[in-house]
Amino acid sequence: MASGTLLPVPMASAAAVLDRRPRHLIDLRSPAEFTADHLPGAVNVPLFDDLERALIGTLYARKSPESAFEEARVRTRAKIAVFAAEIAERCGWELPVLDLEQRVEHLTAFGIARLERELASDPAEPTPDSVVLYCWRGGLRSRSVVTLLRGLGREEVLGIEGGYRAYRQQVRGRIEAWCAPRSFVLRGLTGVGKTLVLRELARLRPEWVLDLEGMAGHRSSILGMVGLEPASQKLFESRLAERIGRDFGGTCVIEGESRKVGDLILPEPVWRALDGGVALELTAQPARRVRVLLEDYLVSPESRAELACQLPFIETRLGSRWNGELVAMLASGREAELVELLLQRYYDPLYGHSERGRRYAASFDSTHPRVAATEIVRWIERQLASARTLAPAAGARSSAVPLQQAPTDL
Repeated sequence: MASGTLLPVPMASAAAVLDRRPRHLIDLRSPAEFTADHLPGAVNVPLFDDLERALIGTLYARKSPESAFEEARVRTRAKIAVFAAEIAERCGWELPVLDLEQRVEHLTAFGIARLERELASDPAEPTPDSVVLYCWRGGLRSRSVVTLLRGLGREEVLGIEGGYRAYRQQVRGRIEAWCAPRSFVLRGLTGVGKTLVLRELARLRPEWVLDLEGMAGHRSSILGMVGLEPASQKLFESRLAERIGRDFGGTCVIEGESRKVGDLILPEPVWRALDGGVALELTAQPARRVRVLLEDYLVSPESRAELACQLPFIETRLGSRWNGELVAMLASGREAELVELLLQRYYDPLYGHSERGRRYAASFDSTHPRVAATEIVRWIERQLASARTLAPAAGARSSAVPLQQAPTDL
């Protein structure tokens, strides 16, 4: 494949890729970039690892684009056979036995400026059988790999015009444009099992549920990261955009949150759904709440160690007399006593302050999450049916009570 004979590189728009869901999505960026955020369903086959990416970036910024290109060229030549084999394995291909190093040599022989000109983008549409590759901005990293693989007979391979950056624009735009359906918000004291009930609701009515804490990898409290893997803001937004792109069936059920879930900020449309949704209260006896929290936070030795590292922060919030006390209770095996104290002195007063003046449309005992979820489904469906019955004929003046203010079972 000599320079001057290259064909335009087929590149699809980020919007088309998100909407049409191709068979395979390959993220060519470094592992750290992928971990921070990626397209839903993508797998990471990095052309350069984190250290290589840092080195090439430094050369580009401090020396010249040409020196960075030459470094990337040398490293790509050395790894291209293993790299192509990994993509082939991910996609279920059998690649022909060819001298891939020589192909890279020919492809890149005339330098970065000429390669940029010759690997021009050609608009393309993805299909369900497409294999779509992307890098940071749809530049030489992805266009070169697309060209190489298509030269091996894989004509289903496309790139993404604008790469990951174009995808991020789509994510932000779709979230900002989202108008939530009728929303119902599960609220209640720490430990009543709101997440457990939400999971049961997801089993009964999967189209209804928006699981913000699941997407965030955080329980939305001071200790909410214990035992979990918190997402970055970008990854959270990617998961959110993917979920809101699917049908809710006219009803959205969310767990009550503050404006933030851990360190993550809720986008304005999501906050409006939370703040303006119908509030449903979940209740449970103190002993049940303690048991829920023990089972949730102390599932492994690693969780215990992480909790011990976080407790001093709450000790400072409670006052100097508690310095070292909470950590000592955990270390001495007094976990239930520790949880009771945290609820009484920290979490319950905090929750009471945040919920002051809030009115609940209905209350449910959450001791048995599956039972509570079943009752909530029945209650919501009765409210929706009642709202439909009260809906006025087309063109008539409405006298119906809004759903948020409709009579409840209480």
